[in-house]
Amino acid sequence: MALCDISGSMSRYSRMLLHFMHAVTSDRDRVHTFLFGTRLTNVTRYLRSRDVDDALVKVGANVDDWSGGTRIGQSLHEFNRYWGRRVLTQGAVVLLITDGLDREVGAGLAKEMERLHKSCRRLIWLNPLLRFEGFAPKSLGVRAILPHVDDFRTVHSLDSLEHLADAIGRPALRRREGMERWMQELRRVEDEQRQTEGAKR
Repeated sequence: MALCDISGSMSRYSRMLLHFMHAVTSDRDRVHTFLFGTRLTNVTRYLRSRDVDDALVKVGANVDDWSGGTRIGQSLHEFNRYWGRRVLTQGAVVLLITDGLDREVGAGLAKEMERLHKSCRRLIWLNPLLRFEGFAPKSLGVRAILPHVDDFRTVHSLDSLEHLADAIGRPALRRREGMERWMQELRRVEDEQRQTEGAKR
């Protein structure tokens, strides 16, 4: 199952990711795909079209919040409330595809991420910003998401998609390999922010 951000900051990756999800949908049973920017849209049935170009035309015609703002927390709330129990079958692997840059500055996001994490077997966060060597979890959205994922990967190229295909092909076990590094980085950023705020008082 995939939840894919199609906001303005993710627009350069959207078509590549939809091609990938079309391939996954064609290859596997019970794959569900949802897109979100400022609202959530279920595009699963459109991606089941055999021809990828036809599938993308149908997706484009039925999604009206391309390349706009992002309401990650609100979109996840809608998914958790209306779709989670329907599509997250036992052993589900969830791909959350977003840069974590939230128009509403992370409002309600941690709560919805925790709920999503508890509803699936494995939650993989794909963030194209991770390709930058100096990436740090500084935005409120990123900081709200990070504690609730089992795997944190970049997704910006065909090579990264090949590695992802290998990862989701493994048994769907709860694992947090490599996450300790990111949790340490998160604590460092939060400590720095507290010190900065303390110095301003």
